[in-house]
Amino acid sequence: MKLILLGAPGAGKGTVAKLLTELDGSVQISTGDILRGAVAAGTKLGKQIESLMKSGDLVPDDLIMDIMAQRLQEPDCEQGFLLDGFPRTIPQAEALKSLLEKLGIELDMAVNLNLEREVILDRLTTRRTCSNADCQAIYNVKSNPPKQEGICDKCGCPVIQRDDETAEAISHRLETYNEKTAPLIGFYENEGLLLNVDAAGSSEAVLTAIGEKLGAR
Repeated sequence: MKLILLGAPGAGKGTVAKLLTELDGSVQISTGDILRGAVAAGTKLGKQIESLMKSGDLVPDDLIMDIMAQRLQEPDCEQGFLLDGFPRTIPQAEALKSLLEKLGIELDMAVNLNLEREVILDRLTTRRTCSNADCQAIYNVKSNPPKQEGICDKCGCPVIQRDDETAEAISHRLETYNEKTAPLIGFYENEGLLLNVDAAGSSEAVLTAIGEKLGAR
C-alpha cells in the first residue's frame, strides 16, 4: 500500500502507521525521522539541514523534496510506504505529486483521521514520553500510565511531558495545522484519493476502514 496519513496533532497518525506496516511490510516514512537521519549520517544534505535547524530556520521545501526523492527510491519502499506528517502544505503536496509522477509511483489514497479538538487536547496534555532518546516510549496518565509513576517501564528513565504537549503549545500547533495543513483534505478530495476516518474509535476500526477502501480499488 502507498498511503498519505493526514490528521491534526494527536489524531493517531503514528500509531496507525505502525499498525499498517505490520499488515504488508510497508515502511513508515516520517519527515522528522528523515531529517534527523540525514543530519546523523553527516551527508552534504544533512549538514545543510543541521545548519538551518541550529539557526532556528525552517528546512525549505526544495531540500525536503530532495530528501524525499532519495527516500522513496530506497529498496524498502518497493513493498509500499506510509507518509506520516508529510506533506504539510499545498505546495508540498503539489511537489510530491510531481515527484511521484516522475518516479512512476501511484498513491492508493490519502487517509484523513478526524478527531475533535477537545479529544486531541485531552490526549496530548495527558501524554508522557520517556526522556531516554534511545527509548522514547509513550504513555498516557489516564489510559496507559507507567507501572511506577514517572518511571518508564522499559528502561527505567524518567517519563516527562514534552514542551510541545502543554495546553498552550497544543493550541498553537492546532492553529498552525488548521491554517497550513488542513487544506490538504480538500486537495486530496479533488484528486479523488481522500478517505475520511473517525479516529475517535479503536485502531482496529481505523484499519478496517482503510482495508475496505483498499479492497474496493
